[in-house]
Amino acid sequence: MKSSPIEDVSDTAFWVATYRAMETERPDALFRDPLAGKLAGSHGRKIVAGLPRWATFGQWMVVIRTRIIDAFIEAALARGVDTVLNLGAGLDTRPYRMDLPRSLRWIEVDYPKIIELKESRLSDETPRCRLERVKLDLADRPARQQLFSDIAGKSGKALVLTEGVILYLTTEEAGSLADDLKAQPAFRYWIIDYLSPQARQWRRRNEQKMKLQNAPFRFQPEDWFGFFQEHGWQAKDIRYIPEEAEKLNRPLPLPFLFGLWVKLTSLLYRGRRQHAFRKSTAYALLEPVEASAHS
Repeated sequence: MKSSPIEDVSDTAFWVATYRAMETERPDALFRDPLAGKLAGSHGRKIVAGLPRWATFGQWMVVIRTRIIDAFIEAALARGVDTVLNLGAGLDTRPYRMDLPRSLRWIEVDYPKIIELKESRLSDETPRCRLERVKLDLADRPARQQLFSDIAGKSGKALVLTEGVILYLTTEEAGSLADDLKAQPAFRYWIIDYLSPQARQWRRRNEQKMKLQNAPFRFQPEDWFGFFQEHGWQAKDIRYIPEEAEKLNRPLPLPFLFGLWVKLTSLLYRGRRQHAFRKSTAYALLEPVEASAHS
């Protein structure tokens, strides 16, 4: 097996932060994340440098998904959310870069090594809201359930964010997490990833080529949204990355010859394949099933 610059799932946090730092340097940046580079450091740059050059779509997806999630958070705050629980927070800096109410309670949860790194590198920075950090392996279900109960007990209306988390869980683990979140009535919204079956198949076939074999996607439900419906959550809003990219005038960057091949293929299979691509990956805002009539 070829070596990979990504040794485990935690390394994907440095990968994503580096892409956000690269976006910040663009004159036409869709967002500014001035602390991303500080957090990613040389480790993040080394990871990106070690990935195949043709895999430029990864950066594109990170940029568009960042805008989508920012918009979900802003909309949730307008609906009265007073707590944001960011599970598997990685090197996210939204408490520092977004325009947030000072009264907002924001809790980041991640492995101890990630939390310690953030606390060290951001010690001289001031968040815009009430930021808390919790060192926790989310696989520890009793500790996780206790944390959820404690947070819910001090929240009126909470939003849960799992950016880039669900994909790395098994179907059983994702179901368990969904159940634990659903058990807390204060948890009113939940942001999750979505990949179509075709996108998941493509990722599995190309993991080694992309040097991502040490961080495989494991969540493989037959019916993505049906799975969450069974666990008490339904989609309130779905924003597909290719469609949002069109709205933002940020098309998928492709090497010239590959881009030419894609254009020729799309002419031959205009309807079905174009639709499949446009609906291939997304971020969704979920809400508890019984809450849909009242939100």
